[in-house]
Amino acid sequence: MQTVHPLKAGLALGVTLGTFHLMWALLVASGWAQPVVDFLFWLHFIKPVYTVAPFDPSIALLLVAVTAIAGFFGAFIFSLIWKALQPGAGLRR
Repeated sequence: MQTVHPLKAGLALGVTLGTFHLMWALLVASGWAQPVVDFLFWLHFIKPVYTVAPFDPSIALLLVAVTAIAGFFGAFIFSLIWKALQPGAGLRR
């Protein structure tokens, strides 16, 4: 079985989560975020009670950075655990 390289896994998930949240920030900036939230809640039989705040570029940058970093470390740690649980892993690198 192929092992998962921790840095590649971290980068893959970090970039993916960062990109999703960048798209969300762009939705907020364009004014389309509230209709999207309302539609998704309606689709799940939930009465929308949340409102989207006005766009703030510094908060958007923080959102993208924090989610990308969290995704990187989450995948990095998961891949280390995955590697350690493979048959015959022992203490090899």
